[in-house]
Amino acid sequence: MAKGRKNGLYDNPSEELSTLMRSGWADTERHGLEPDEQAPYAAHRRAALSARFPGERLVIPSGNLKTRSNDDTYPFRPYTGYVHLTGDQARDGALVLEPRAGGGHDAYCYQLPRDSRDNDEFWIGYTAELWMGRRRSLAEAETVLGLPCRDVRTAVEDLAAGSGVPTRIVRGVDPALEAAVTTDEERDIELEGTLSDLRLVKDAWEIGEMRKAVDSTVRGFTDCVGELSRAVATSERWIEGTFFRRARLEGNAVGYGSICAAGEHATIMHWTDNDGPVRPGDLLLLDAGVETRSLYTADVTRTLPVSGTFTPVQRQVYDAVYEAQEAGMAAVKPGAAYRDFHEASQRHLAARLVEWGFIEGPADRAYALGLQRRFTMAGTGHMLGLDVHDCAHARTEEYVDGVLEPGMVLTVEPGLYFQPDDLTVPEEWRGIGVRIEDDLVVTEDGHENLSDGLPRSAADVEAWMARFAG
Repeated sequence: MAKGRKNGLYDNPSEELSTLMRSGWADTERHGLEPDEQAPYAAHRRAALSARFPGERLVIPSGNLKTRSNDDTYPFRPYTGYVHLTGDQARDGALVLEPRAGGGHDAYCYQLPRDSRDNDEFWIGYTAELWMGRRRSLAEAETVLGLPCRDVRTAVEDLAAGSGVPTRIVRGVDPALEAAVTTDEERDIELEGTLSDLRLVKDAWEIGEMRKAVDSTVRGFTDCVGELSRAVATSERWIEGTFFRRARLEGNAVGYGSICAAGEHATIMHWTDNDGPVRPGDLLLLDAGVETRSLYTADVTRTLPVSGTFTPVQRQVYDAVYEAQEAGMAAVKPGAAYRDFHEASQRHLAARLVEWGFIEGPADRAYALGLQRRFTMAGTGHMLGLDVHDCAHARTEEYVDGVLEPGMVLTVEPGLYFQPDDLTVPEEWRGIGVRIEDDLVVTEDGHENLSDGLPRSAADVEAWMARFAG
């Protein structure tokens, strides 16, 4: 019997009610299912992982629900490495790669099966199907994922029984599974790093999903421009809600908390309160991305003049950022060092800041000392994919110290931020924040800007707003 809610209005059900609830249900097993289109790509990714760890058992959990308040949970999002290797988004699951005696691995997936209608589990309890919605049966999951599937309720016992097999697990995702195996923390960290390494280069299916995410994001930005007048009458929250509507309509949700920063809020790198006023004459920095239903996310930023045209000072700052982004994007090509685009953008901004008299030159010296960082603050981009900051645990020599390859997807997003209380700049510059961010995929002969459906230059932004602004 599932544990009931404290202070609930009902006691345990009567035998008559239990009997009534267990009878009269149709067979809803789904037949004729096809493998998910991602299944062969996921199999290829598992093969690449298998080759990295011969003779070792690998456990990659999906994760569990987390309580938000009492019996209310946060929206569930599975562990990224699990999604990448299975295409699955189920909670309470795990992928296991079991080493074969002759080499390689046998892969299978633990899943929480459908609740039985022979007892009360399907209608009593916080995670019962009648409350939470139908799950796939194990047979259905096997077909869709192209993987053998097992009942996760036996996973702890199964894993503990195989304690003699060298094992690695991704830590911090499923405490029960973690407790069932004996592993070495350093080796587990290496496994997590490898999972990030494997996502550095996207396959053709993943790039298709990134296109979907970016295309929806472009439409979301256009929606926001069309509703600027309502934001002026309300607050940044109107912009946030407008973009969220597009994200939920065409995708899963937003890929991260949208930054809808008007006025001096644009100088705050991760402003997500989005509760400030939107005033004519100010800039609106909108940093947002749609997450597809397969969980791949875009990450795009545009800085917009609320009145439709930039003031002279706003345009001066915007043009400097635009030129820095042009320099950074030109450095994105196969064989280039990953750091090249960052350095190209930052050197340009350092030179402008020296020219304006805000930092001491010459420009090369200012850049070498990092003086521009008072006003640029962040790095110029990052890898992008299933996570907005994808591949975060990849080996440094493969990521920031690595070389760009075709199939890598990254952002180029220089910015300038003049804080409202910064006495080192003229008063008319204070409270101005500008960032321009696009999503690029490295190609065989350079790069493709996936988000080029949005204008970037000051003149093009003004023309776009004149066309769509409401």
